[in-house]
Amino acid sequence: MLTRFRDGRDASRPDQESSVTQPNSTVVNGKHYELVGSDAVSTGSVGAAPDEQRGINGSLRRRVLIIVENLPVPFDRRVWSEASTLSRHGYEVTIICPKGPQAEASFEVIEGITVYRHWLPREGRGVRGYLAEYGVALFWEFVLSFKVLARHGFDVIHACNPPDLIFVVGACHKFLFGKSFIFDQHDINPELYEAKFERRGLLWQLMVLLERLTFALCDVSIATNQSYRTIAIERGRMNPDRVFVVRSGPNLSRVRSRRPDPTWKKGRKFLVAYVGVIGKQEGIDLLLESIKHIRRRRNRDDIQFVIVGSGPELEEVKRLATTFELNDLVTFAGRVDDATLFTILSTADVCVNPDRPNAMNDKSTMNKIMEYMALGKPVVQFDLTEGRVSAGEASIYARNTDTDEFGDNIVELLDDPARRDRMGAFGQKRIYGELAWEHEADKLLSAYEKVFDLRYSSGGQRRAAVLELRRYDNPR
Repeated sequence: MLTRFRDGRDASRPDQESSVTQPNSTVVNGKHYELVGSDAVSTGSVGAAPDEQRGINGSLRRRVLIIVENLPVPFDRRVWSEASTLSRHGYEVTIICPKGPQAEASFEVIEGITVYRHWLPREGRGVRGYLAEYGVALFWEFVLSFKVLARHGFDVIHACNPPDLIFVVGACHKFLFGKSFIFDQHDINPELYEAKFERRGLLWQLMVLLERLTFALCDVSIATNQSYRTIAIERGRMNPDRVFVVRSGPNLSRVRSRRPDPTWKKGRKFLVAYVGVIGKQEGIDLLLESIKHIRRRRNRDDIQFVIVGSGPELEEVKRLATTFELNDLVTFAGRVDDATLFTILSTADVCVNPDRPNAMNDKSTMNKIMEYMALGKPVVQFDLTEGRVSAGEASIYARNTDTDEFGDNIVELLDDPARRDRMGAFGQKRIYGELAWEHEADKLLSAYEKVFDLRYSSGGQRRAAVLELRRYDNPR
């Protein structure tokens, strides 16, 4: 593993993968200390200058705390790609995230990255449920952030929404300890609220306010696509020089074709696959309407469907499948490991993205589309802006919410293997040539260079943050 100097030179660094203890540190009389230069100082020093954060070998130490609530790592693929990239480039990375299936350990070190996990209630479906979920998450993020500060130290908090509440933890550490704050906007929460509850109102206005406060606090923001970057600049009033687009490209060391397993087809000729969260806005009910159309109106019984993933609407869509008499055609695989996931996708003839057309989905880049393309699979989806930007000619686009046309497009592709091959090849070439994570990693590192340049160019972190927040006392 290499540590990168500020001037671009590299220096050898001991491997950390099998050790929980942080490098350049020691334990004296039961207390943990970090070695800086030739002196030992306690962790968590405030506003340290560059020359105060160098290890024994003279390399610059950069410590990052990533906070994510949406999924546990390493199952949040974007967060894990970001953390792995930073770690490979010499950053000391710690992550706070929730527990989940196959990620139950409260503490572990994975490939040199320190992970703290906390309990979280089941994902809420109403306002009270979300308040409980977010309240518990915020409590544990505060507790664990101070634990990380004491044990490992950090210079930057990297907050991954949803929700737009992590800025509260960031503000505490920024104003009290001079830490920097990066906002990695995975979802646009005002649009997400509207998609889930199909209305605006007081709580929607609160979502807009929380988003604005998050942007006001952050030193640098990261957007997943150009639509999100526009929101950061226009609605978030960010300086364009501080907004970096880092797309959620698939990590090709992880997303790999596997030997197809025909047992997933259950004796049928074709397999159609979906992978992702199973929530209201993901439109699995629309997919089931399309499958019903394929069976009843197109008289096709040679197509098996598999739905991979979990979420708050899983039981509801299972009941809907039963109501539509589709249980024999649809396999609900739940959350699976990578080997099973990529075996299913490698077996599939067509992959689908039935995301419900709304403002949230129209502006969002979906990881599943990128993974389908990386494996050379043609895609059927509704005609959403960022979905078309990502997939281009690798996808057929049905009219929004037209489930009959969605089903017809699936059948059309299955009956045209040459077209499937052309579309799959186009998508795979686009991923390998433009959109894979290896093309995005440098953009992430550029965002971090910016935040550390800002951090070291002035000691007035807290004063600057106060001035930034005052902008929202006098809106344009």
